[in-house]
Amino acid sequence: MSNPEIPSSVPPGAVPRELSEAAAVPQLGLLTMLRLGMFNMGLGIMSLLTLGVLNRVMIDELRVPALVAAGAIAVHQFMAPARVWFGQLSDTRPLLGHHRSGYIWLGIISMAVTAFLSVQVVWRLAASIAETGWQWSLTNIFWVGLLALMFALYGLALSSTSTPYTALLVDVSDEQTQSRLVGIGWSMLMVGIIAGVIITVKVLDSLSDVPTLAQIQSSINRLFIIAPAIVCGLAIFSTVGIEKKYSHLEQRSRAANREDQITLGRALRILTASRQTGLFFCFLLVLSLSLFMQDAVLEPYGGQIFGMKIAETTQLNAYFGLGTLLGIIAAGFLLVPRLGKKRTVKLGCSAAAGCLVLLTLTGLTAQPPLLMGSVGLFGLAAGVLTTGSIVLMLDLTAAETAGTFIGAWGLAQAMARGGATLLGGGLLTLGKRGMALVTVGPIPEEQQLPAYALVFLTQAVGMIIAIALLSRVNIREFQLNAKAAITAALESDLD
Repeated sequence: MSNPEIPSSVPPGAVPRELSEAAAVPQLGLLTMLRLGMFNMGLGIMSLLTLGVLNRVMIDELRVPALVAAGAIAVHQFMAPARVWFGQLSDTRPLLGHHRSGYIWLGIISMAVTAFLSVQVVWRLAASIAETGWQWSLTNIFWVGLLALMFALYGLALSSTSTPYTALLVDVSDEQTQSRLVGIGWSMLMVGIIAGVIITVKVLDSLSDVPTLAQIQSSINRLFIIAPAIVCGLAIFSTVGIEKKYSHLEQRSRAANREDQITLGRALRILTASRQTGLFFCFLLVLSLSLFMQDAVLEPYGGQIFGMKIAETTQLNAYFGLGTLLGIIAAGFLLVPRLGKKRTVKLGCSAAAGCLVLLTLTGLTAQPPLLMGSVGLFGLAAGVLTTGSIVLMLDLTAAETAGTFIGAWGLAQAMARGGATLLGGGLLTLGKRGMALVTVGPIPEEQQLPAYALVFLTQAVGMIIAIALLSRVNIREFQLNAKAAITAALESDLD
């Protein structure tokens, strides 16, 4: 490996302190990258517990309205703006002797504790519903509000651990290792979802076809103790000793004025300086809404329409995760090099729209294997469009303010995902209410397909709208005009 080039202004024999320190920091090896990726594996497990298991139990077994259940869970995703604050805090205030690791460890432990406490609030809400039925009584409102508060704390804990972890990846990587580190991280996230499915099936498989509330409560409590404990162990094992040995933070902080010093007002000026950035922002918003709307309804769909047990509907996440992995590989190695970025994204969106229609049609058969196959195909399409969108995003990121752009794209996706969870639950509730208006008497669960179809077909329409927005994005125009527009925005901010 060649040594860093020394600037010509440096006298012979004089090496800058930053370069000599950087040369002393070892480069990440493959095994270390895999170890770092285990943190993302833990996040995959936790996402399965909340969106895959708890959401299904609330809607299907406890009869909590889908809008209420999805809305309470989605609160944690709306806490994403706190990521900016935790990122800057980890830059300036070390915790437990580390800039990143202390926040990561305390944050992941806080996630585990708040997840378990959230489940206990769910049981109190279930007891209240069992006594009075679902209605907006003061007792039910109190427990729903407390559940939303617990998920808000869960979201803050997630922000406090995931943002310093992402910053740690930046601190320990360089141009040679960054792309491999990101690829491993994405892959391990999907592996975590599959591992979460295995853990959940092992813990919940003993439940009978029609379990009592006491049996469900006992098994879910056990799951929310075992799985978070594993996640905490993975997070600590993944990061212990990494920051001290591999981090370049100190020399990078001294070497340049860091981009995270940009204020929110200046960031907004930068992001609105280019017409193409605005178009891509709208595309990313619609795409994220359309891609994640089924998060709140997929497991209840398997339970109510297909008669699947909790452990069986959890396996849907494994099919989605495996499909996504294959989609990421196919897009990165085959589709993007041959079709280009925009065509790859359009292909992924079109395939996703078709898969969402297929998800609806499988409900007519009520055959679980067909549902699992459709979910796997949807994951494949999701992997393709996600990979294409990421590489396209890099083309629409100005090098002068890369940190601001990447942070803004990530924040936009996180907020859109929260909105998608809420919208999916809302559409399902709306569909069920609409069916109740045109039928007489209670509607059997297996006949509620139109309500779920409303969610899936809305997603499919969103994918078509995303394609239309993407067609208006012009990468060449952005690259020609962005630098001048950003410079003007920054100069006006200083006036």
